[in-house]
Amino acid sequence: MLRQSVLALPFIALLLGCEAESGSLPSSESLPAEKVASIAATIKTKYPDLSSEMRDKVLNTVVKSIDNMVFVEGGQFDMGDFGWICEYDEKDVCTWPCGQEPEQLCNISGNGDDDFVHPVKLSSYYLSKFQATLGDFDLFFVANGRPLYDEEDRKREDLKDQYLPDLPAPTQSWQEAKNYCAWIGSLSGYEVDLPTEAQWEFAARNRGQHILFPTNTGSLDYGKNFPVESESESHPVNRFAPNPLGLYGLAGNSTDWVNDWYAEDYYKISPLENPRGPKSGELKVRRGSNISDAPLSAAPLVRRWPAKLMHKYHSSTMSFRCAIQQDKPL
Repeated sequence: MLRQSVLALPFIALLLGCEAESGSLPSSESLPAEKVASIAATIKTKYPDLSSEMRDKVLNTVVKSIDNMVFVEGGQFDMGDFGWICEYDEKDVCTWPCGQEPEQLCNISGNGDDDFVHPVKLSSYYLSKFQATLGDFDLFFVANGRPLYDEEDRKREDLKDQYLPDLPAPTQSWQEAKNYCAWIGSLSGYEVDLPTEAQWEFAARNRGQHILFPTNTGSLDYGKNFPVESESESHPVNRFAPNPLGLYGLAGNSTDWVNDWYAEDYYKISPLENPRGPKSGELKVRRGSNISDAPLSAAPLVRRWPAKLMHKYHSSTMSFRCAIQQDKPL
């Protein structure tokens, strides 16, 4: 946390005195009061026509988004399908390589595009412990003068459980996820963006360890760290236990968009340091899995999903979490 200079104190006092129009500034677990006040000033400048109540909601969302960021210390790991024993109990997963020689292991996922295991070296970064929520996504739409998606469906009593504010934000396109993170960044002053594919996998694997499932134990404990197989609807972003880094919902609820373009052979040409995917393409990458996928085929965290940039509807199977592309603590 940076110390504030004496010369800046009058300006900070002015911000503290005038920016929280409908109440006191929200407290933050990670940001000093002067930074919160600066964000409030930015929001007032950007949205002069919004009500003070709405500006306060935006401020709370931005502060909460920064507070939810987990600092991931960088390092080097082997990215890709590193293999697992061919038969295992998902409820009691062994420690890799489970007494087997690496050449005797089977593929973790059925896709061939993750088979090429390659070294990756990452700088430190921040990754949100939660996927963006439907409630915060709605606020993003409203603050920027856009209509809410599925407005008519939301009025139906039989569908209300699909629009609860703590569910993962359903996207229609990769660009919506990208724009939401950029919005948080523009208001907070931090370099907020989608994570890269390598950043997502490194964090999901608890800084690149050989782990089969991205849960608190590395195994599946249905109903406690992973949905039971009979569930078919998305669940709140904080419902199950996080992985050892404190990241929630990395599998079994909704996939995460990442920044990278998709190419089937990219792992074979990926640079060592901070890879960002191909320079262009037709598809983007999603990571994780959604609740409709079979656990044993979807939960393994090396699997990648190529996806079209735009879809017909907003879908609960496609969500996202933001990252701060900064290698030093806030």
